[in-house]
Amino acid sequence: MSDDLVPDDLWDRVAPLLPPRPARRHRYPGRLPADDRAALRGIVYVLCKSVSWRDVPAERTGCSGITAWRRLRDWTEAGVWPRLHEVLLAELRTAGLLEMDDCAIDGSHVRALKRGAHTGPSPVDRARPGSKHHLIVDRHGTPIAVTLTAGNRHDVTQLLPLLDAIPPIRGLCGRPRTRPRRLFADRGYDFDKYRRLLWKRGIKPLIARRGVAHGSGLGKTRWVVERTFAWLHQFKRLRIRYEIRADLHLSLLQLACSIICLRRLRTSF
Repeated sequence: MSDDLVPDDLWDRVAPLLPPRPARRHRYPGRLPADDRAALRGIVYVLCKSVSWRDVPAERTGCSGITAWRRLRDWTEAGVWPRLHEVLLAELRTAGLLEMDDCAIDGSHVRALKRGAHTGPSPVDRARPGSKHHLIVDRHGTPIAVTLTAGNRHDVTQLLPLLDAIPPIRGLCGRPRTRPRRLFADRGYDFDKYRRLLWKRGIKPLIARRGVAHGSGLGKTRWVVERTFAWLHQFKRLRIRYEIRADLHLSLLQLACSIICLRRLRTSF
């Protein structure tokens, strides 16, 4: 079975986080459950190829797409994906590859074909139903936290929730890192109220002013978040939201962020 979808370094970090399976009955135990690694292959296959769950090739992944969807649901409810992201962020900090002094924040619209929670009329897509990915990254574009909202939510409404979503990033002696020192943002975040709230948290806001000519120089640092969105959209399932359940779409988004973190770790070896 090909392991190009789930290489050993990814599986070694996911496996300890998976919930234990329920014990099988001694009498009439039924069919053996699919292997967890095969189910993860199916999940990553859908994330990368954006095929429907029923069209996942069992001969390629080792399990059916419906089984992969059920494991995604179960592992989402068990909180596997945010813990995986937190583990990888700690490894990056240990390796000196996470620079949180300067962070950037932004949002990106995606169309939602099946509606569901966290969808709304998109102001940039002729009021079609859509969702929004909100992302905060470090100086190198490493995704630190991600949230999902309806497409009609203003970016600035997710400024504080995104900061709250940053996990306690361990990896070095002392307290875990939970916030940046400086935060770069575009004109969509230009509200004095939120500047004051950032100062209260000990974060210096570097936000472009509305009505001011371009050329502030903030783009030299803020462009990394746009590049990270481009990395995320290389995972075809994230370009359009197909999942009705918002938690499952967010799980795929968190898994993609973890894979990006893992790629950054690989480049350091």
